[in-house]
Amino acid sequence: MFALVGVVATGLYVAGVAQLVDFALIGAGAVAACVAGPSLLDFRPGRAWRTLGAAGAFMLTGAILRPLVVPHGSALLAEAFTVPGYVLVIVALADFAYGRRAIDRHSVVDGLIVCVGAATAFTLLFALPAMSIPDRPVVLSVLAALYPTFDAILVLLVVMLAFSTAARLPSFRLLLGMMVLIFIGDLAYAIIGNQGEYYASPVLDLPFLLAFTFGGASALHPTARELVRAVPLPVQPWSLARLAVIIPAVAAPFVLTVAVAPRTVPERWIVGTGGAVIVLLLILRAVNAVQANAEAQARFEYQATHDELTGLPNRRRLTGILEDLLADPAGRGAVWVFFLDLDGFKFVNDSWGHPAGDRLIRSIGQRLRDTLPADATIARIGGDEFVVVRRGTEAEALAQAQQIVDCVEPPTRVGPAEVVITASMGIVAATRADDDAESLLRDADTAMYRTKAAGRGKWTVFDASMRQAVQERLEVESALRTALAEDELHLLYQPIVDLESGRPRGAEALLRWEHPEKGPIGPNVFIPVAEESRLIIGIGAFVLRDAVRQLAAWRAAGVVGDDFWMSINVSPRQLTEPGFTAMVAETLRTHDVPARCVALEITESVMVEGGDISEGALRDLRALGVSISVDDFGTGFSSLGYLRRHPVTSVKIDRSFVSGLGGSASDEEIVRAVVAMSAALGLAVVAEGVETTEQRDVLGRLGVRLCQGWLWGRAVDARAFADTWGSREQAAVS
Repeated sequence: MFALVGVVATGLYVAGVAQLVDFALIGAGAVAACVAGPSLLDFRPGRAWRTLGAAGAFMLTGAILRPLVVPHGSALLAEAFTVPGYVLVIVALADFAYGRRAIDRHSVVDGLIVCVGAATAFTLLFALPAMSIPDRPVVLSVLAALYPTFDAILVLLVVMLAFSTAARLPSFRLLLGMMVLIFIGDLAYAIIGNQGEYYASPVLDLPFLLAFTFGGASALHPTARELVRAVPLPVQPWSLARLAVIIPAVAAPFVLTVAVAPRTVPERWIVGTGGAVIVLLLILRAVNAVQANAEAQARFEYQATHDELTGLPNRRRLTGILEDLLADPAGRGAVWVFFLDLDGFKFVNDSWGHPAGDRLIRSIGQRLRDTLPADATIARIGGDEFVVVRRGTEAEALAQAQQIVDCVEPPTRVGPAEVVITASMGIVAATRADDDAESLLRDADTAMYRTKAAGRGKWTVFDASMRQAVQERLEVESALRTALAEDELHLLYQPIVDLESGRPRGAEALLRWEHPEKGPIGPNVFIPVAEESRLIIGIGAFVLRDAVRQLAAWRAAGVVGDDFWMSINVSPRQLTEPGFTAMVAETLRTHDVPARCVALEITESVMVEGGDISEGALRDLRALGVSISVDDFGTGFSSLGYLRRHPVTSVKIDRSFVSGLGGSASDEEIVRAVVAMSAALGLAVVAEGVETTEQRDVLGRLGVRLCQGWLWGRAVDARAFADTWGSREQAAVS
C-alpha cells in the first residue's frame, strides 16, 4: 500500500500537482516506516532502520528547504540538513553490514576497489570542477566536493551488502533500489553543480522522491527482518557477479586518462593515485583469494576428518592414526583399541529429544578428553560410539579401561533431568603382524557386543575365540539366507491348553530350521543372527503367512473351532517396517481368517525401546482386531506403566518362573503378582514351559487358566497336531 501511494504521489509530482505536498507526504511516510517498521513487524534489532529513518528526516528537510532558500542565497541552510542526512545513511548501511557479518575481507577489498574507482571518477568529474567555480563561498565549494565522497563511501557499503547475501529478498532489493536512486539524484545535482547552480528544477528531486518510496516499502516489507541476518553467499572469490562490478572500477582511472586527459597537477595526481591504489588492492585481493582457498581447503579437510558435534577425530581420521601407529614398531608398548558404546543413549533421545542426546554426546566427549592422557587418541565414529587408541602395556591398558568406564557413569544433565548412563566397552591389542586398522576396530566392536550380552557397563578383552564366533555367525547368516530361499524353514505347533477343560484354546507357531548337512539348528542360534542381519523381516513374513494359512486350513477342515487362535512371534524390527500392519491385514483377508483369531507375541523390549513407530504399529494392529501378547513376561523391564501405555491383551509368564513352582516360594509369589496385576488390567495370562502336573496344579490354584509346555507334548507339525488335538470329542487331559 505504501508503494502504491508512492507511485500515485510520483505521478502527481510529475504532473506538477502539489509537488511540495507530494514530496513531504512520501518523505514523512518513509521516515515513519523506518522508525515504526521494527515494532510493527516485530524484528530485532531495529537500530539500523531507525538510523535510516533519522537520515530520511534530515534529507527530507534539506530537500524541502532547497527550492525555498536557494533563490534567496541561503543554500547553506539546506546543506546543513542534507549533509548530516548522508552521514546517517552511511551509518545505517554500515550497521546493516555489521549485523549481516558482511565485513569480511573479500567484501571489504572488493568494496574498496569499487569505492576507489568511483571516488577517482567522482572527484575528477565533479568535485574538482565544483571547487574551481569562481565567486562562490568556500564552504559551499567544499560541501559540493563532499557529496562525491559520500557517494563513494555509499558505493563501498552497498557493494559489501550485495556481496554478503545469497538471498535477494524483496526488502533487500528495494533498499538497493533506494541507493541507486540516490546516486542518480546526486549525479543530476553534480552536473548542475559543475555549472555553479544549486537548484534548477523540481524534476531533479524526482529520484529522491522515488528513493523515499523504495526505502519506506523496504522497511515495511516482512523480509526486512532478514536484512540484519547473515546469509552466506556461495560464490567463487572471482565470480562473474563480482567481476561485473569490479572491472568497471578497475578500468575507471585508465578510461579517465584517455577520455578526460588530465591537464593539471591535481588531476594527474588523483588519476595516478586512484590507479595505484586499485592495483595494490587487486594484489591484496589475489593474495586474499589464495589465502581463502588455503583456509577453505584446511577447513574441508578438518570437516572430512573430524566429528562435527564433538570436534573429535572421525572414523576416517582414526583409521589413518591407527595405521601410522601400526607402522611404527619401535613405539613403546602395544597398540590398544578401546571401543565403547553408550548404554541407554536411545532412551535419552526418545525421552528428551535429539538436542538432549547431542548434549550428552558432547559431555561424554569432553569427559574422555579430561580423563585420558595427551598421547591417547579419542574419536567418535558413530551415533553413540567412541574409540580410544593408545600405546601401552597390558597393565596400563586395563587400568585405562576402568578409567574410561568410570568417567562415563557420573550423572549428566540433559533437559529437565539428570541421567546416569553406562558404557559397554571392547578392548583389543595389536598382537599379529597382519593386524590393520579395520581388523582391530572390528575385533574391538565384537568384544564390545560381548560385553553388552554379558550385562553392560563393563569391558571385555577380545580373544581369538570371539573371532571364531564371528566367523561362525557369518556362516550361519550365509546358510540362513540359503535356507530362506530353499524352503528349509518350517513351522511346528504347540497347543495352548485350557486347564479346566483340558482342550486347546490356541496354538503357538514355532519356527524350526533343518539344515541339510548339520541337521536341526536351534532358534537360539539363528534368530539373533536373523535379527542382526535383518533377515528376520523376510523370515517373519514367511512365519506369519504360513501360520495364518495353516489356521485357515484347520478351520476349513473342522480341526479347530471358531474361537481357536494362532499365536505368532513378531520381531521388533518387523514392527518398524513400513506396511507391516497392511501386510497382516492382507494375509488375514487372503485366507479369510478373523483378526480375533490371531495373537501376535512381542518381547518386553518393544515396549521399552520400540519408540513411536513401534507404538503406532501396535495401535494399528489392535485397531485391526489382532490380539497383542507380551512374551517371556517378567524377565526384562516388566512394568505396570508399560502395560498400561501399550495396547496389550495378554501376558505370557516366562518358563523361568514356572519351573520353580512347587519348590520356590518366591516364584509362586511372582506368578501370583503377575496374575493379580493382569486381572486388574483386564489381561489374559498364559504360562509357558509347564512340564509337570505339580506345576500345572499350582498354576491352576493361582488362577492361571491357559498353559502350554511339554506336559501336553512337544511342538509338532500340522498333521500331527490335527491328529492329536483335532477331535472335538477328545476327552480332557487329566
